[in-house]
This record gives sequence, C-alpha cells and structure tokens, in this order.
Amino acid sequence: MYFVTKRLEISAAHSLSLSYESKCSRLHGHNWVITVCCMSRELNVDGMVCDFTAIKEMIHGYLDHGNLNELLPFNPTAENIARWIVDRVPQCYKACVRESEGNEAVYIDEEKAGVWLRLTE
Repeated sequence: MYFVTKRLEISAAHSLSLSYESKCSRLHGHNWVITVCCMSRELNVDGMVCDFTAIKEMIHGYLDHGNLNELLPFNPTAENIARWIVDRVPQCYKACVRESEGNEAVYIDEEKAGVWLRLTE
C-alpha cells in the first residue's frame, strides 16, 4: 500500500449558519491549512498514487481567495470541507482542515480507510 500527503494553504472567507449566536455567523476569513491524504495499492502508469498538481488544482485552484459560501453547496464548516475534499479526490481517504491554530477538523472515509485497516490485521 502506498500513501502520499499533499499540504495546501488557502486563503478564503466564509460565514457559518449556526443554531446559536456566534461571531462566526458574520463573513470572516482564514488562512486554511489543508492536508490531503491519499492511498493506493498500486501506482499509476506514471509511478504515482496521484499527481500532487492535480490535487492542488482540485482544491487550491477552486477554493483559494474565494467565498466558500458561494463555492460550496453546504454550510462551510471545517468538518464539511474535510468531507468534501475526501469525496472530491478519488484516492483520498482522509482530509485534515485547519482553519486556525488549534482548530482542526478531520474526516476519514471509513470504507476507503477500511481497505488499509484490513490489510494491517
């Protein structure tokens, strides 16, 4: 099993739709740090799990310097963004989205990650 990670830094704004009063309901920005974790049993014809540039284009190229409320069809919490990344990148089984120091969300696709877990048993 092969594993690769791609770390991205994105500047983007969002506002959250919350069930309680919060300053996060107002439009504000973050310098997001996103880690995309990918895996594959076999390498592609180029000898890679996936192309780092393709990941950058899919995530950074789409989100950087944008308003996430306008770009994404859901409430743009770090948790929801992490899930979106895993769903968007075919080889991705895990995404970590840090919106600020000390605040990070992680999403792991149990089905994709389960392949690796079964192999390690």
